[in-house]
Amino acid sequence: MPELPEVEALKDFLAEHAVGHEIVRVLPAAISVLKTYDPPVTALEGRPVTAVRRHGKFLDLATGDGPHLVAHLARAGWLHWRDRLPDGPPRPGKGPLALRVALETGEGFDLTEAGTQKRLAVYVVRDPRQVPGVARLGPDPLADDFDEARFAALLAGERRRLKGALRDQGLIAGVGNAYSDEILHAARMSPYKLASSLTPEETHALYEALRTTLTEAVERSRGLAAGRLKAEKKSGLRVHGRTGEPCPVCGDTVREVSFSDSSLQYCPTCQTGGKPLADRRMSRLLK
Repeated sequence: MPELPEVEALKDFLAEHAVGHEIVRVLPAAISVLKTYDPPVTALEGRPVTAVRRHGKFLDLATGDGPHLVAHLARAGWLHWRDRLPDGPPRPGKGPLALRVALETGEGFDLTEAGTQKRLAVYVVRDPRQVPGVARLGPDPLADDFDEARFAALLAGERRRLKGALRDQGLIAGVGNAYSDEILHAARMSPYKLASSLTPEETHALYEALRTTLTEAVERSRGLAAGRLKAEKKSGLRVHGRTGEPCPVCGDTVREVSFSDSSLQYCPTCQTGGKPLADRRMSRLLK
């Protein structure tokens, strides 16, 4: 799933390539991708892209005093820039293509989604805050005003485990499954630790890990073409998606806890005092 660093890089890429150019066609290839109907997608046509912004994991293309095109790539979505779009409209329901945006230059981009669970969402709205997911977002962890005191206030009274708290978009915007693993590994904390139980020293360590991990990931992605961002994300991860590999810090084996629709990865030596976390799902599979 694209998270804050990748969406930030896509925002920068689109700002460089699309701002100042006119949208001539918006072509849905999967009807399910459109979550709004007023204004219609045709309201974007004939208008210039004037700005590209990021709200958490949402991309926002503004068209001056016209509507915004807001997209959430979900788990398996991606943006593909085309220096030359194919002639003719896309065939609805064929392949991974969900929506195509064409510019007056002949360039444009496709939004695609792999797999059968179609969750990629596109909204055409007058104000991005009309998108429910944007309206409920917590603060951006890379914003200038997101200081340690604000972070500590968010965690105070949080009775959830750190893994769940970091992934809650209503608490902190933009962190997903992968970077929450990376942040907790950098902070040397168990994903099962209660957020409200942190000492001031632990809160400081987690805050520093949050800001540093995301900032470094953004810097690694900056300037890359959209097609290279997935590979860059994977290459920069230390524990997420690396079950069975040695931890790059201590050499212990990276372990996994599986859930019904996701999994987390961690290092026992770095994060849990050398003790593997219980993974009932994996234990059943091994019997």
